Amino acid sequence: MDKMASNIPVIMVIFGGSGDLAHRKLYPSLFNLYRQGLIHDNFAVIGTARRPWTNEYLREQVNDAIHETFTEVNENDVKNFVEHFYYLSHDVTNVEHYVSLKELAQELDDRYSAQGNRLFYMAMAPRFFGTIATHINDQKLNGTGFNRIVVEKPFGRDLASAKELNEQITTSFAEEDIFRIDHYLGKEMIQNIMPLRFTNPLFKSVWDKEHIKNIQVTLAERLGVEARGGYYETSGALRDMVQNHIFQIITLLAMPEPRDISATSVHQAKQELLDSLIIPDEEMLKQHFVRGQYAGSDTTFAYRQEPNVASDSKTETYAAGEVKFTAGPLAGVPIYFRTGKEFKEKKSRIDIVFKHSSTPYGSVHSNNLTIEIDPRNRIYLRINGKNIFESGIREEKLTYALTDEEMAKIPDGYERLLHDVFVNDSTNFTHWSELERYWQFIDKVENYWEKENQDISEIIQYPPYRMGPKEANQIFESPTEHWIYG
Repeated sequence: MDKMASNIPVIMVIFGGSGDLAHRKLYPSLFNLYRQGLIHDNFAVIGTARRPWTNEYLREQVNDAIHETFTEVNENDVKNFVEHFYYLSHDVTNVEHYVSLKELAQELDDRYSAQGNRLFYMAMAPRFFGTIATHINDQKLNGTGFNRIVVEKPFGRDLASAKELNEQITTSFAEEDIFRIDHYLGKEMIQNIMPLRFTNPLFKSVWDKEHIKNIQVTLAERLGVEARGGYYETSGALRDMVQNHIFQIITLLAMPEPRDISATSVHQAKQELLDSLIIPDEEMLKQHFVRGQYAGSDTTFAYRQEPNVASDSKTETYAAGEVKFTAGPLAGVPIYFRTGKEFKEKKSRIDIVFKHSSTPYGSVHSNNLTIEIDPRNRIYLRINGKNIFESGIREEKLTYALTDEEMAKIPDGYERLLHDVFVNDSTNFTHWSELERYWQFIDKVENYWEKENQDISEIIQYPPYRMGPKEANQIFESPTEHWIYG
């Protein structure tokens, strides 16, 4: 992260300041940025929610969040930090409450010399995003300095709703001031994809359709939906994970090399790629996409037995499919994805499968490159070498892995991305033109599955704590292809 920026003046408003996201992620991240000096003397944070809290109670909550996150803190730092927090009980649908919010923001701006800078963070239910953005505009909450807004996912639930939300937000903020946050882009190994591709001649020279057979992205979760059944029924695996996290990863893997690493150049390269995204037709959807629901067992509920889930639900807890582009270094190369609940383990990884070549030793293993995102941060390359005591070839791994000490120093994804918002670096955020393209793809799949729902009585049920439905093993374009991670 940029260590040069310091003491950025700003009044930050967190809509949903009493919520779980603010407590677990935002408050600890802000404290770390305070300790680094990025924000220090000339800032204040206004937490808003409907609960009738006071300034003192919010500060107690922030204090608790810090101590729950960090084992060692300077108590004087904590005391000084929490004194910058203020609370306003606020109904986001009540216009009069925005008047009070505007008055408090201006009062704190004067007190802390924040230079008219405003940062708004939407950390509450997505259905309120448009309402908040509209009232920020019509009640003139923007300051005289910079004005930025951070929007959590999901950004809409289809292309039409995403467009409507975008229109509401752009009435108050310019595109360059809208930070659509995806915490996956703050993860260490996701941020390592571009350096890996573009600074290593070994990989840069073979990162193309001539050498790569396919790429596989797996985001597997060990748990079921648990208490999130109500939300998940409106989302499903495709909207919850593919539309954002997986597409972001795929874009970084397949984009052409940018002119430089500025936000402008990186987003230009991404858009050049996404302009060539193949929107799947019905034949492609039939052959290369699979969905399913986890079934029950002696030790766990089936999805349809979870709280707030319909007993005849067709919502998928597993989705697998194929993404292809007509341009870029991987034009025509199949990129397979899968994500789901109740896998055998929690694992996020990328497997780059290189093409086989003929050798004097006959058939050998392909040189697969694996980027493991969670739970470890590591990269390993499968290579072939000689057996020690007998003839033939054996498979070996060359591994680059972070030590436990390095792992402990990695900033949380939210901390990294909040830092970027403060310094106005939009590299690791999603532009509207990119999001629009993602939704065009997702809508086509969802519409096909909705049509399919009318023709089938059951969605595939897969056993829990394995690797999802066996039908996903058949989505590959070639019978010689298979999932590397299994």
